[in-house]
Formats: sequence, C-alpha cells, structure tokens
Amino acid sequence: MEFSTIDNIIREVSSRLDIPQKKVKAVVSLLDEGATVPFISRYRKEATGALDEVAVRNIEVTLKSVREFFARKEFVAEAIESAGKLSPEISRQIAEASSPTQLEDIYAPFKPKKRTRATMARERGLEPLAKMIMSGKPEDPEYAARRFCNDEVTDSDEALAGAADIIAEWASESTRLRNASRNAYRNRGSLVCSPAKGEEENLKNSTFATYSNFSNSIKRISSHQYLALRRAETEKLLKVKYSLDDTSYSLEEKLCDSFTPRHASTACREIINDAVIDASKRLIRPSVENEISADLKENADKVAIDIFATNLRQLLLASPLRGKRILAIDPGYRTGCKVVAIDEQGNLLDDAVIYPVPPRNDFEGAAKTVNRLISRYKLNAIALGSGTASRETEKFLKNYHIMPDADIYVVNEDGASVYSASELARAEFPDKDVTVRGAVSIGRRLIDPLAELVKIDPKSIGVGQYQHDVDQTKLKNALDYTVMSCVNAVGVDVNTASASLLSYVAGIGPALANNIVKYRAENGAFKSRPELKKVPRLGDKAYQQAVGFLRIADGREPLDNTGIHPEQYALVKKLAAILKVKPGELIGNKSLLESADAEMLASQLGVLPETVKDIITELMKPGRDPRIDNAEEAFHPEIESFEELRPGMKLHGVVNNITAFGAFVNLGIKESGLLHISKISRKRINTVSDVLRLGQQIEVVVIDIDHTRHRISLATSEMAN
Repeated sequence: MEFSTIDNIIREVSSRLDIPQKKVKAVVSLLDEGATVPFISRYRKEATGALDEVAVRNIEVTLKSVREFFARKEFVAEAIESAGKLSPEISRQIAEASSPTQLEDIYAPFKPKKRTRATMARERGLEPLAKMIMSGKPEDPEYAARRFCNDEVTDSDEALAGAADIIAEWASESTRLRNASRNAYRNRGSLVCSPAKGEEENLKNSTFATYSNFSNSIKRISSHQYLALRRAETEKLLKVKYSLDDTSYSLEEKLCDSFTPRHASTACREIINDAVIDASKRLIRPSVENEISADLKENADKVAIDIFATNLRQLLLASPLRGKRILAIDPGYRTGCKVVAIDEQGNLLDDAVIYPVPPRNDFEGAAKTVNRLISRYKLNAIALGSGTASRETEKFLKNYHIMPDADIYVVNEDGASVYSASELARAEFPDKDVTVRGAVSIGRRLIDPLAELVKIDPKSIGVGQYQHDVDQTKLKNALDYTVMSCVNAVGVDVNTASASLLSYVAGIGPALANNIVKYRAENGAFKSRPELKKVPRLGDKAYQQAVGFLRIADGREPLDNTGIHPEQYALVKKLAAILKVKPGELIGNKSLLESADAEMLASQLGVLPETVKDIITELMKPGRDPRIDNAEEAFHPEIESFEELRPGMKLHGVVNNITAFGAFVNLGIKESGLLHISKISRKRINTVSDVLRLGQQIEVVVIDIDHTRHRISLATSEMAN
C-alpha cells in the first residue's frame, strides 16, 4: 500500500496546520527543490501567497513528521501483508489512522513478539481452550480443560492458567481496553513523588527539595516540573510513580465489563476477569504509563526547546554597539583581569593583565595600565565580563573614573571560555592565552553579538533550562535554525564576515563559507554580488539561495547593499519608471518612498503588495541593521551585595534568562532574582516572553529573601502595589 503520495502528504500537512493546500504545495515543492526557509519566506511570496517565515518553518517541520508517519504506515501494512493477515478492514484502519498511537495499536497483534507466557501456552496447544473460554459457553471450564492435558500440560489447572495467559495477551492488545486505560490515566491519573530510600537529606539540600512530597495530575503538570522530576529521578534523589484515582469505579472493573462477553457462564467470566486484571496490571498499565511518560517528555521538550530558541533569538538580535573602540576585560581574582584593546571591527590591538581586585588590590597600577591603553588606542567604551570578580572590577572602574559610567557595559560572558578554547580561536590567536581570547570574545559581543555568538555552540550560551535533558537532536535542529533565521534576518557583509557567520547564510554552509573567506583573502573585497559566482563550488543554486542575504557596501551596484534579491532588480527599475525617477534616485529617497502606494504599485507591477513593501523598506534604508531598533542603555546596578537586600526594596535589573515559570533578573550581584510568571502582570499572560525579553531593563520589588539558599523572589512594581 502506498500512503506517501505527494497529494496525501500535502493534504495531511494542510489539515494539521490549517493552511490552504495550494500554499502548502508551493512550499513543499520549493523545499524539495532545495530551497531554504528564509529564502522561501522572503523571496517566494508570489508562489506561497506571502506566507511568513513562521508558517514556512512549520510546514517544513510538519512535512518531515508526516513523511515519517506515512512511511511507518507503509511498513506496518507490508509487515502484516507478509504475515498473510492483511485484510481490507485492516487496510482501511491503517489508512484512517491519524496518530502513531492508533497505528501501533493496529500493528500490536501482528508485531513479532518475544517469547512470552502466552507464546509458550500456544506452543502447548492451549489457544483453542482460550477461544472456548472467551466464547463464554463452557459451564465447567475445568472439565473442558482436561481434554488439553498431555505430556506438557500435566493437569487442568495448568491448562486453564495457560489459556488465561493467552486471554491476557489478547486483552493487552485490545485497542478498546488500551484506549480506556489511556483515558483513565489522562483524566484521573497523577504523578506522585517521594524521596528515594536513604536520600532524604541529600534531597533536602538539593535544588529539588520542593519536590520531596510533590504530586500533580497528569493533565496539569507543567513542562518544567516534569523535566525537574525526571532529572531528580535520574540523580536517584526521587521516586516517581503514577497514581490513579479509582475510588468509585476502578479501571480493572471497567476493563472487565468491556472485555468479558455478557452471556459468559459464571466460571468463564471469572477466568476472563482474572486474565483481564492480570493484563491490566502486568501489561496494559506499564505500557500506557510508558506512553504517557513519552508524551509528557515530548511536550515538555517542545516547551523547553521553544523557550530556549526564543531566548537565543533575543540574544542574537541584541543591538550592536557600532563605531566603538573597546577596552574589554575578562575579570578574575588570583590570576588578575585580562584586558584587551580592540578596534571597531573587533581586531586585537593590544593586551595586558591588571590586578584591581583581591588579593592584590593594585588599584594604581591597574588604573595606569588601562588609561595607557585607552589613550594610545583611542578607546571609547568598556566591555566588562559578567563572571568572577566582575562586580569588584566595575567598582574599580567607576571609583577611578576610567570612563564615564554610561560607556561601561557589563557583558554576559557565558560560553566565552568555550570559544577561547576552540580550534577557531586557536587559529585566530595562536600565540595568545585562552584568557586573552576570552576577553576578545567579550569585547566583540558588545560590538556585534550575532557575529560573535555564532562561533559558539548555542547550548553553551546559557539561556533556557534543562537543555541537557531534552531531545538533543530536536534541540540542535531548533537552535541551528534559530541562528540561521537571525543571521539571514540581519544580513551579512560578505567582505567582513567570518566563516562562522557566513556558514549560517541560507544555502552556504561551512565548506562554502571557508571558500568565500579564502577567495576574499586571495582576490580582495567583492565588488558586486555576481562576483560570488567565481567562488569555487558556489553554484547557481547556492547563489540563488544566499545572494539576497549577502551585502556589499560601496560596491558597483548600490542595490547590492540591500536585502533586495538580484532577481528583483528589474522590478526596482520598473518601480522607478512608475515613480518617474532613475533607479539610483530611489535609494534613500525616504519622502518619495513613504508616499508611494504599495497596493497600487503592486497592481501595476503584477506582484503582491508584500513584495513591494519589502522592496520599499530596503530602498529607504540601504544597509539597515534591524537590530539597531533594540538598543538598550548600559545597566548600572544599585546594590553591591546580597546582604544589602531587604523585602520591599525597589531595584532596577536586567532580564538575563527566561523559563516556562518566570524570568531571572540580574540585579548587579552574584545571585539573580526570580520573577515568577504570577508576579509579572495582573493581566493573564501565556508565556513570559510575551511581555519580557532578554536584556530588557525593568524595575522590580524584592518580596522575599531566602538567606540559607541565597534565593531572591521578585515582583514587578505593578504586582507589588
């Protein structure tokens, strides 16, 4: 049976996403031709009916899932057919199965089995007895069982026990009973926790202490709670069990009533009921609990991965600090603070070590060194790493008036050590210490967060939660896509970008990125987009996908410094003709472009209004960096230590992590405060990222302080009043 026809696939994707089949078909066709999501959503609006990037990405992900599901349907049908058991009814059931669970229930009776109690009973010839009992007719099953006694079955009790094992297996394979059990667990089931034997004290002192006597219904348990339970169980601190509210009408009673023939004799009914109860406890319940665990894990993973990806997007799209020459500092106590001077492009100019913190407290020497670097290289901003000794180093900088407070930025340094020890960093700075490389990375993050963070495994950046507990393949795919999406949304200067940054441009990848950098080094800067075709192995398809996201400033063609694809240059000429100006006079002509009627122009040009709007936006601000719109001022803490905190205190902080249950806020001290989702707004919010973003400065109120565990509970000013 063939399920994976293109029509079936498109119909299923369309149904799941509620997107018209015509649009789905266009996207699927483009994806199958090798087009990328950023390219399709930006430059194929005419084909897709202007589907945005989110919709196109959803189609890509759902398409993969549907193809895998249909391939499984074909495997199941072929397996049952090979066993000689594929009937028209089973074929219909496979075709109509709408979920993997339904499909596996259909396959269960035919799936090759391990050697079970039921298998051994069949080998001893007891299946006819099991069928006889299931018919419900024998008034005396024990008498009927004597006919099945032989060298392998010593007496009627053994025969009945074997028949009961076969009936139990039938019951366990019953879709009706499995669905009833699933419904019972989903509606009345709970997860109940208790400390693992001998681990009470360890649990009490762990981050999972609040879960020591935790219970919650399966319907209500949140993603972060479930992932926390799994980790605590993995660390052998907790025992987690499923519990079912069976007080009024037990699951086993319901299954027996559903499976046992109504006309069965009393004796047959008793045997069948016992077999069903055995099947429920030994086979169905454990299987359903495993299913529910898998579903809870899949859903929890999805929430955690979505939050991680959202956080990563916000971090990557943080505003760059253009045109600044940076004094970057990687702070430390015993080994001192590594200081580097870097220019506007992030090139290393000089490095030094200062000791303005304990144990040396060499304030004068440190001030002399940094002032010399600032003066010599005309540095005008400071990037200070957020790690160990950051607070003390910041205090030194301000006390000695090294630079105005507004020009001192505390930069999140998570992952900087990963980059500094990488092969990429060693190749760039072979004769420099890892701490110098780390300081360079901190400074570059301030100049251009996106360009620097793409060099680091996203999992090392430190946003999100439980990233090591979720499905690693799905996490990597989601984060890689997020990085690619951000890089293409911003655009890349092909003459200055690193190979790491170029590798995330649609259609490029690591090998072509290295070829571009090598060609640039050997031949000088690219003067036009078509010149990219001279790069070895950069063929027509890669050029088509990538070129719209690559920028060339000061090249031969001004449009090469925009997000307008070369395919659309002819459209720009037609647009200029309609507006009665030369094409070159359109670029930067804000007054003319703002007054243009996109709907009317689209009608005259024969394209969608969205296409015209994209072109007008690019023409108004050639070379525009959309991240500039997100610029934040430097954050200046109001406290210096945990001990200064008091309930009711109003403070300014910066959101440095967002989770399913709230946001962590940097207050300028070692400990971040937790702003629980219930303490953010009086209005109902679905997710924290609906109202907060990473790097956002907010005013918070301290509502509780746990001095033992150094935990800080916060609320917004709105919720504290």
